[in-house]
Amino acid sequence: MAGRRDRFPLSSSDMAIQLDLIAKVHGVSHAEKYFEDLPDTMKDKRTYGSLLNVYAQAMMKEKTEDTFEKMRKKGFASDTLPCNVLMNFYVDVGEPDKVSAIIDGMKERNVSFDVCTYNIWIKSCAAKQDADEMERVFSQMIADESVIANWTTYTTLASMYIKLGNSEKAEECLKEAEKRTTGREKKCFHYLITLYSHLGKKEEVYRIWSWYKATFPTIHNLGYQEVLSALVRIGDIEGAELLYEEWASKSSSFDPKTMNILLAWYAREGLITKGEQILNRFVEKGGNPKPNTWEILATAYLKDNKILEALSCMEKATAVKSASKWKPRPTNVESLLASFKEKNDTEGADRLVSVLTSRGCAEDEEYKSLIDTYAFAGT
Repeated sequence: MAGRRDRFPLSSSDMAIQLDLIAKVHGVSHAEKYFEDLPDTMKDKRTYGSLLNVYAQAMMKEKTEDTFEKMRKKGFASDTLPCNVLMNFYVDVGEPDKVSAIIDGMKERNVSFDVCTYNIWIKSCAAKQDADEMERVFSQMIADESVIANWTTYTTLASMYIKLGNSEKAEECLKEAEKRTTGREKKCFHYLITLYSHLGKKEEVYRIWSWYKATFPTIHNLGYQEVLSALVRIGDIEGAELLYEEWASKSSSFDPKTMNILLAWYAREGLITKGEQILNRFVEKGGNPKPNTWEILATAYLKDNKILEALSCMEKATAVKSASKWKPRPTNVESLLASFKEKNDTEGADRLVSVLTSRGCAEDEEYKSLIDTYAFAGT
């Protein structure tokens, strides 16, 4: 499109979309360069807003705040969207107290509230565990005739009531969320399944799952992961195992995250044989375990004092091609080093140090401290 301006005259809205896509594909620095190179006439509320969203998504606090301040000075913060982006950013970075100031600023500038504004405001109250303020904001939302509460509103309320131990109000909110559920948003079904499981409502989890499957012709990995996690959470392991078999028989994309859910439960319960079996079958079907898959099994081996098996899992995790960001859990490293020192196993210690070196941990103070603490002759 950019190369055919005769056919596609690009607006600032087009450029805002392109900036967002560049950030997703190439990273923030490329998006910044794209924005810098835009003509001044195209640096309006749309492209600035896109840049603000890029920084917020990347959790870059200083740049997010600076960009919003520039927008405010240029008169580009008179719309609801940039305010919503900044409020949501503060909730995501654990600073929900700052949302109130933005709300006050919106009132002063007569910036209208939309359903997202209220939902984020309610979410900030939930993050602060302030039930009174949350209910006050919700009442204001209901009184605002220009806004209609949606499923997000009610799942956020339900989540808060669950944290407060008010199961009755939580379930009431989930029923209201269901009334506002459409066949367009899978995320709503995911929230319902998760929240009902936190309430221990096994029948409701299965009911929503049946509704989910009837609504969407194809269930992707994430859907199975949500309901598997829910069934494990409520202790229905038999149901979880049956569901896993259903996924394994239908899936053409063997995402290890799905298998890891059951594997982690087996590991916690000390069911190492079942853990080995599910992992072996996963590999036989063509699945590729992630580094954390091997570490889940390594943790189980350590609990069972199978030190060499745990070390072997660590080495397999290191060998995974996509392991670029993975680092072994310090607690597991400490357990292995302590065992090697106790047995004066220099070979095992050397193998573990090789794992740490290959993962770039050798210069990390936490790992260096462990190595120094458990150093013995030969290491």
